[in-house]
Amino acid sequence: MLCPAALFAQSGKVYDNLTLQSKILKSERKYAVYLPPDYETSGRNYPILYLLHGAGDDQTGWVQFGEVLSITDKAIKDGIATPMIIIMPDANTGRRGYNNDIKGDWNYEDFFFNELVPFVEKKYRVKSEKRFRAIAGLSMGGGGSFVYALHHPEMFSSACPLSAATGFLNLEMAKAAISKNTPNLPDSTISNYYKRYSVLPLIDAIPDDQKKAVRWFIDCGDDDFLYEGNGLVHNLMRKKEIPHEYRVRDGAHNWTYWRASLPNVLEFVSQVFHQY
Repeated sequence: MLCPAALFAQSGKVYDNLTLQSKILKSERKYAVYLPPDYETSGRNYPILYLLHGAGDDQTGWVQFGEVLSITDKAIKDGIATPMIIIMPDANTGRRGYNNDIKGDWNYEDFFFNELVPFVEKKYRVKSEKRFRAIAGLSMGGGGSFVYALHHPEMFSSACPLSAATGFLNLEMAKAAISKNTPNLPDSTISNYYKRYSVLPLIDAIPDDQKKAVRWFIDCGDDDFLYEGNGLVHNLMRKKEIPHEYRVRDGAHNWTYWRASLPNVLEFVSQVFHQY
């Protein structure tokens, strides 16, 4: 048996160049994992946080720039976070992003739910019930954490989008941008894609009996260029009476802000793991 002092003297471990084979994406996919300090010795199963990177980074982003190892170790040592496994997948190889492609030839979301999650839950000692699974991410990954939790409220007990890219703010913006990048698509295809991958229409479509299905922690800096989408999401959630925490702190769209956000995320998801 490890005494608490011995546990606190230990460090968690991070591996940032691991792989799994994806049939859906027809490629080898990379991911990083944080394992808590007592993972090797405890024999117990752990709650899990999927932590998504932003555009331009890969699975090493939260490891290298986000300092996930030292920040999570400290949060566990200080008692604000429960020991957990953190999975950080790569969404920047082949194509960039967490969505299924509009043309259906690069289905990253399908890979995440049909291949990555089952792989992780088989490989690691993970508690597989909804109450012990959370998702968070920054920027593009904040958008991913919004969309994944809204698509699968039965899977995630909490979601923490940070400085989130919330998708197109209206259908006209979606039509203009998508038509420019992918010409000759029918309006109905663009409309369906907008409704599926933009946060505002997804929240607007939440049925009354699902308003408390996921606990939300939304965080965006006062100087962040993505402030408008996050503010609109907050306002819509207020209007629809969807419970959520909404934080605006001093800061911009950078790692200084996200490193300061991570302890708050770890504390929030841990409270939900413990059922408050």
